[in-house]
Amino acid sequence: MNMTVDEILKQQILSREDVIALLQTDKEGRNKVFTHAAKIKADYVGKKVYYRGLVEMSNICSKNCYYCGIRLDNTNAERYDISDKEILDAVKFAYESNYGSVVLQAGEISSPKFTKRISKLLKQIKELSNNELGITISLGEQPEEVYREWFEAGAHRYLLRIESSNPDLYYKLHPKNQKHDFETRLDCLRSLQKVGYQTGTGVMIGLPFQTYEDLANDLFFMRDFDIDMCGMGPYIEHKDTPLYEYSDLLMPIEDRFTLTLKMVSLLRIIMKDINIAAATALQAIDPIGREKAIKVGANIIMPNVTPGMYRDSYKLYENKPCTDEEAADCTNCMEMRIGITGDDIGYGEWGDSKHFAKRTQHQS
Repeated sequence: MNMTVDEILKQQILSREDVIALLQTDKEGRNKVFTHAAKIKADYVGKKVYYRGLVEMSNICSKNCYYCGIRLDNTNAERYDISDKEILDAVKFAYESNYGSVVLQAGEISSPKFTKRISKLLKQIKELSNNELGITISLGEQPEEVYREWFEAGAHRYLLRIESSNPDLYYKLHPKNQKHDFETRLDCLRSLQKVGYQTGTGVMIGLPFQTYEDLANDLFFMRDFDIDMCGMGPYIEHKDTPLYEYSDLLMPIEDRFTLTLKMVSLLRIIMKDINIAAATALQAIDPIGREKAIKVGANIIMPNVTPGMYRDSYKLYENKPCTDEEAADCTNCMEMRIGITGDDIGYGEWGDSKHFAKRTQHQS
């Protein structure tokens, strides 16, 4: 017997089959899912959105992921590496604008010199903000001792996206070699939890070769891994990447957008108290894409505070939004945008994952 959307949503626990059915709902069914997720968000994490000022500090990367515009072999990418002073200026802007937290993101590099640089920056960020700024970092796979060093230097949240929890699909997105190993990725996520980070992961939605089963499994992967936060967005193809040759297999971009909103809603329903980011990539498809994600379950937004001259070069995908703005334009614009969602902005608050507090309480 096939259940209706209403019957599925009345259940306390969703099965894989339920999730697959909800991922494929029509407009009417989808709106029911969105409404249900919005209520869960309001009940469990509140109608508040937290800022993470995003600094894309470098697009130099040692990896060769098949989908990414800043992959090592893309000779068309204009490489940059922002100076420490420019990074700290951007962070200072976020602090003075009363953002609760910042995110440092870069292409993936692993070296003693890079480790030391990040440690120093983390300490400087804590110092310039009187220890008031929360710090998330997204700097790829590193040895556990590096994660520990950065944690002790002041970072307390880490985002490391799995991109797909299906190993077969993972290797369609990455070369199958030591530098792009699925198990290593999982080990790194475990190390982050062990060190004590609020640990986040995420996936791309609407990839070539991806099925609804894959997406349902991604959601259950995140539940079973017990993540504290998630950043996931639609796959947007980049012409200078190997995966671009499969563009004809893609569903229309609007469908990838809608599917991403469904994934955000379903993750909110399954993991009620985690932090979920409204991906910037949504805005590359729809001018109010991020706001739509907030309305259906997301509660984190990452205004870009990278100096304007570099923004266009950190291009993981095409049509990246807001590359021609400076950070101050972004702040005024964001405030207005959040206003239309009916949520408040948690100015000056870290907005830590409620799930993390609960998870670590159980352990102690």
